[in-house]
Amino acid sequence: MGLRNLKDYVIITLKGMAMGAADVVPGVSGGTIAFISGIYEELITSINNINLAAFKTLRKQGFSTFWNQLNGNFLLALFAGIFISVLSLAKFLSWLLENQPVLLWSFFFGLVLASIFLVGKEIKKWNLATIFMLLLGTSIAYFITTLPPNENVASLPYLFLSGALAVCAMILPGISGAFILVLLGSYKTILDAVHERDVQMVATVAFGAIIGLLSFARLLKWMFKNYRNTTLALLTGFILGSLSKIWPWKSILETKVFNKKIIPIREQNISPLEYEGDPQLLLAIVLAILGFSLIFILERMASKK
Repeated sequence: MGLRNLKDYVIITLKGMAMGAADVVPGVSGGTIAFISGIYEELITSINNINLAAFKTLRKQGFSTFWNQLNGNFLLALFAGIFISVLSLAKFLSWLLENQPVLLWSFFFGLVLASIFLVGKEIKKWNLATIFMLLLGTSIAYFITTLPPNENVASLPYLFLSGALAVCAMILPGISGAFILVLLGSYKTILDAVHERDVQMVATVAFGAIIGLLSFARLLKWMFKNYRNTTLALLTGFILGSLSKIWPWKSILETKVFNKKIIPIREQNISPLEYEGDPQLLLAIVLAILGFSLIFILERMASKK
């Protein structure tokens, strides 16, 4: 890891912003962005450093040692990026989702497709166990994407639970935290709470997220340490299985009214030629290629470094 300078932390903040942007969109995982930008395992390890031993260090050896033990600068830079992005991009991405869904999903489709190759490349040894985990991950993620969304729910205990579950998904490549919130019916409530600066709701979700993050990161670290290849195969499967959710062209089979808005609850993937709106085919393909290339450019930059 070595010593980092200010420029390194600015880059980490930018990676955090990319993770935050991905997490706002239902269907794209911030964990995927963390993986392709080369900070995934450091993130999991750093979250694991937040434990009772760290607070004993704080009491006995002071703040400076405690902060270094936490890898505090890294976590601060990354989470600052995530929060900047969520607060500033929530409105813009909501607008894009409503007004330019085909173009937005095309870009993300390219992004996620490329990340399958990237995460899969990390698997050093293929055998029956890794193939099984790849298929299992694909099936689980695909099954999750076919579930119908829940009604909008705004009770605080439910929002706490939503935060805990969504953050577990958020740090899993392929399973989108925002999509889990859509399934639980809390996505709109939380997005509105962020827009309207509803401190009580946002704090409840954040507290749930912190509890979920600390407990789930331990399991992930243990899996990486003991079963690295099979864990990577499972994560690759999650990303592969999520592709059907972010296919840009869909026909709506069933809708419901949430908060005076018509929201699709059952969709079917179709070819661009069958799409009823403007399929924007050429621009969509360009954006998908751009998203696909961006991943490899990022990886090239990371490996150079």
